[in-house]
Amino acid sequence: MYNRANYVRLLTLALLWGASFLFIKLGLEAMSPTQVAFSRIVLGAVVLVGLCLLNGLRLVRPTSSEGRRLWGSIAGAAVFSNVLPWVLFGLGERTVDSGIAGVLNATTPLWTVVFGLAFGTQRSLPPPRLLGLLLGFSGVVVILAPWNGSSGLLGWGALACLGAGMSYGIGFVYIGRSLSGSGSGGQRLSPLTVGAMQMSAASGIAVLTLPLGGLGPIELSPVPLLAVGVLGVFGTGFAFALQLRIVSDEGATTASTVTYLMPIVSVLLGWMVLDESFGPRVLLGMLIVLVGVALSRTNVRGGRKSRNDTERKTPEPARD
Repeated sequence: MYNRANYVRLLTLALLWGASFLFIKLGLEAMSPTQVAFSRIVLGAVVLVGLCLLNGLRLVRPTSSEGRRLWGSIAGAAVFSNVLPWVLFGLGERTVDSGIAGVLNATTPLWTVVFGLAFGTQRSLPPPRLLGLLLGFSGVVVILAPWNGSSGLLGWGALACLGAGMSYGIGFVYIGRSLSGSGSGGQRLSPLTVGAMQMSAASGIAVLTLPLGGLGPIELSPVPLLAVGVLGVFGTGFAFALQLRIVSDEGATTASTVTYLMPIVSVLLGWMVLDESFGPRVLLGMLIVLVGVALSRTNVRGGRKSRNDTERKTPEPARD
């Protein structure tokens, strides 16, 4: 990382995204999972669209066939990178600690490899990455401990959090196939514009989820409502803009190191704020998952610089 300011940005991003699981847990005290997801999406969209306006950027209008195709592709990204995983994390955290949800979120790079192989965006799996994949998923098994029966963590809540990680993995692969080098009228769109369009599309799609438990009353409790507000404005809108700045300066490989910091932040905040306890097995499983993720992301061809230069060209999905 060449710009020291990006150390601060990276740590801030890890704090915002790692804390998102705490904010979801607090928000569920006043809202349903779909209400929490809808609120953060809309607030994030307002922030990103506002940042576009401040920077003189305009969203593509769906008035031409090219514009409609672009919006369709972005809507697909919004489903897998925003709406579906954020609803699933809300459902999962009804029964799963926020720290555990953050740890299971760290499996996203593993699912990205799996779906990359399935859909052809990754054509081979070198031995180090295969080892990382096997090691990472074995760490998940250690965390869930299905052999412990009722004392283990395997349940619908944990499966929902894993499903959210799977959805992120599909989202990354989808974006790599459908939105890499996206543009309109022969001009490439800025990542901030793509992000604002993605969150705007997610807002419309999230409306469709409200009949699934999202039309009930909201408890007017200040702490949960404040948590959802912070989650939407800072943990979604400004956090994504911050990620884009890091990607622009250092490349997506450097920005992706937040993957290793987020579960640590989520576990620490869950312990300090919510008094969540984590035994040695969970902490060992988290370490195994992170080592597996590191191996699965091993660059076996070329140097770091060339990879960063390539990844600067690919827009990142807005996510945790």
